[in-house]
Amino acid sequence: MPTTIPAAGTLPWRVREHGLEVALVHRPRYDDWSWAKGKLDPGEEWAPAAARETLEETGLRVRLGVPLPEARYTLLDKDGRPGDKVVRYWAASVTGGDGRLVNEIDDVAWLDPRIAHDRLDYARDREQLRALVRHHQAGTLDTWPLVVVRHAHAVARGSWEGELDTLRPLDRTGRERAAGLVGVLEAYGPERVVSSPSLRCVDTVVPFAAASGMKVRTRNGLSEEGFADDPAKAVRRLQKIVEQARPTVLCSHGPVLPALVEVLVGLAGASEDEQVARLRDAGREKLVKGEALVCHLAGAGASARVVAVERHLP
Repeated sequence: MPTTIPAAGTLPWRVREHGLEVALVHRPRYDDWSWAKGKLDPGEEWAPAAARETLEETGLRVRLGVPLPEARYTLLDKDGRPGDKVVRYWAASVTGGDGRLVNEIDDVAWLDPRIAHDRLDYARDREQLRALVRHHQAGTLDTWPLVVVRHAHAVARGSWEGELDTLRPLDRTGRERAAGLVGVLEAYGPERVVSSPSLRCVDTVVPFAAASGMKVRTRNGLSEEGFADDPAKAVRRLQKIVEQARPTVLCSHGPVLPALVEVLVGLAGASEDEQVARLRDAGREKLVKGEALVCHLAGAGASARVVAVERHLP
């Protein structure tokens, strides 16, 4: 039975005076042009792998944007055994890096999509390109991420001997998930972290904030207690984030999240049925503890809309 080989990659894009460009990579070993991609390391999640492989192959740091169609094909391993390779792709905007090539790639070319279409060596790679161009034409390629996180697993209320529930900490599973979230969140390039002041929320996002050189901004309206006193505060906080259109991580609690998700459902619009369904499922479940719900938004304020949704489960 064929094994499954997971891999991830990106289509870096930019807009110049003459229009949209995408970045292809050339592999001298195969003498082919394709997208930056590579296999997941053991225990690695898809999104961090896509960002890591792009950096390693192009020398560019990227922020993952809307997900693109995945590729599936069969190949033989070094022992001649068949394997089903599954590659997940994202559109990606460049945020930094020196462009120095150090890993299996000898050239990176920024090309007009029509030229890129002809230069790609594999027909399967053109599906991602077509999807990216459709997003560009629809105005849904240039997006910013809002990542809604439910705090990771905490010490059970019945086992907590402290006086204040707000000081109830993460347990071992929760701490491991908080560490695992670092790479997932980094892949989307958030610039701000907002959280309930409850320790179990703050400690879920502190590892990422510390690794990224950011502070966690706490807001009482995102706590269970603050939400019970005035549910509108959490909604207003989310609306303010949408108005500012700044890549943000927001961490809160199960009882608070359905109200926030409902706001996002309203921003998805009737035409985004698949995204609405994914959001509604997340809202009904109040997210899984330690889940990162990534919403890709185009625009800001009243004109903002959710164009893609991803669920990263622990």
